[in-house]
Amino acid sequence: VFFYNGPIAKAVAFERLLENGETFARRLVDAFSDARRRPQLVTVAVDGETFGHHHQFGEMALAYGLHYIESNDLARVTNYGEYLEKHPPVEEVQILERSSWSCPHGVERWRSDCGCDTGQNPDWNQAWRTPLRESLDWLRDTVAPAFEEHARPLVSDPWRARDEYIHVILDRSPESLATFIARQAGKELCENERVTLLKLMELQRHAMLMYTSCGWFFDEVSRIETVQVMQYAGRVVQLARELFGSDIEPQFLERLGQAISNLAEHGTGRRIYERFVQPAMADLTTVAAHFAVRSLFEDYGSEAKVYCYDVAVSDLRRREKGRARLAVGKIGLTSTITAESGSFAFGALYFGEHTVRAGATAFQNDDAYRQTAADLMERFEAADFAGTIHSLDRSFGTSAYSLKSLFKDEQRRTMGHILEGTLADIEKVFRQLYEHHYPPMRFLTEMGNPLPKPFKDAAEFIINTDLRRVLTAKEPNLARVEALVSSATAWGAELDTEGHGYLLRLLLGRMMEAFASKPDEGEAIARLTAAVGLSQRLPFPIDLGEVQYRYYRLIPCSREEHRAWAQA
Repeated sequence: VFFYNGPIAKAVAFERLLENGETFARRLVDAFSDARRRPQLVTVAVDGETFGHHHQFGEMALAYGLHYIESNDLARVTNYGEYLEKHPPVEEVQILERSSWSCPHGVERWRSDCGCDTGQNPDWNQAWRTPLRESLDWLRDTVAPAFEEHARPLVSDPWRARDEYIHVILDRSPESLATFIARQAGKELCENERVTLLKLMELQRHAMLMYTSCGWFFDEVSRIETVQVMQYAGRVVQLARELFGSDIEPQFLERLGQAISNLAEHGTGRRIYERFVQPAMADLTTVAAHFAVRSLFEDYGSEAKVYCYDVAVSDLRRREKGRARLAVGKIGLTSTITAESGSFAFGALYFGEHTVRAGATAFQNDDAYRQTAADLMERFEAADFAGTIHSLDRSFGTSAYSLKSLFKDEQRRTMGHILEGTLADIEKVFRQLYEHHYPPMRFLTEMGNPLPKPFKDAAEFIINTDLRRVLTAKEPNLARVEALVSSATAWGAELDTEGHGYLLRLLLGRMMEAFASKPDEGEAIARLTAAVGLSQRLPFPIDLGEVQYRYYRLIPCSREEHRAWAQA
């Protein structure tokens, strides 16, 4: 048993001790006592996220602090294994059962309304923790016997296989999977057996993930962390249905209904599950329909990827008539997680604006596919859109999808394509307004008068649009960036500082890659130096840590002036 230093841990987590690496190092060293004659160990227990996530640049303070301690020979960094080997325990302690290091109520923070919360909503309670925990315990215990029953014919020890599956999670290469199967099964497994085994392992993996700590730590059952816990549980429910043929979701939902939200609009855990988890569940048919929508707006070769699915495109036919688009195709899908695969035919229709209709079904045969594709194409070419919809519904009616059916990422992606033309039209209007009225706008500002709102709105739109274009250009004009920012200041226009800061960070990353490929090329380092200098003058929040780190790694193979540049 190792005891951590509570005051230092608190200072690191909550009192900004990481603002200075040397101060952090001295605080650690000061925890040792010259009066003690026995071996001493200073341990600080905090979340890993503390270093860089909760506290920006905290990882740099940690790195410098350790460097300071070692370079000044103030103490020695060790680990528990080495320390135990050199200094075996000499005392015995008794641990309080069900205690925890981060809550005075022990593990109650993760299963009951213990009274601990973030303090942001003092009128709320966390009584939802108990029924949620009981629901997940019930789900875990319900699927366990069926897991054992179905896994035993495939592996020698189902629970050991579950534990060893971590090696596949960390490395999903064919070689890693083959090693796992050889060790756990001790025999060749056919394709269906491999899929079944991987689904069983994924079921148990998600049965563990649904106990993720952050899902219980905060105030409200509808928070994103707790919804993610329910997402994991939903995957357990889905895999149990596929593997065991039993639908345990109704019983699970009944139990979730006892978890009461602090927010009236969310009601209970059941409603939250039905609203956020069920629509996000995906199977191969769902993925095929998502690909169908993508194919309306994006070009594909013979291979593609949709999330964790490999797509083999056998056939893809597209037509356009005005703003309307039609895509019909045949694809093969394979999950990179479970190796489950299938062939699908799909169709997707876009009418313009935000109206999309798509569907997918298991591929039957070439004759049926050709007939469906020909019928859809013929009706679409004749501008018989009602007939096209009818044919689409007849062929894929069991899985009709609209924009609302898509995952959030796909909705945003698709709407981005749909709005391209609309945004181009809007930009044309704003740019004409901005350029045509530039002289009176300039005169007004020189006279110290504020711009009328329509002029200011036009300036904001055009300047932000132009900044995005320059920052994402292959050969960015840095002087243009500075000029645009100056214009924004002159007009009193509001810049998208967060968005532009992100694009600037990506630009610096690309420049660093160019420099890394040719570290002795003067032009590359000159461009990078100019861009870094510009980043310091712009009103965009930007973290140069990654660029600095990558440059530091290059110093041994760079010239002396590069070293001087890094130290400047």
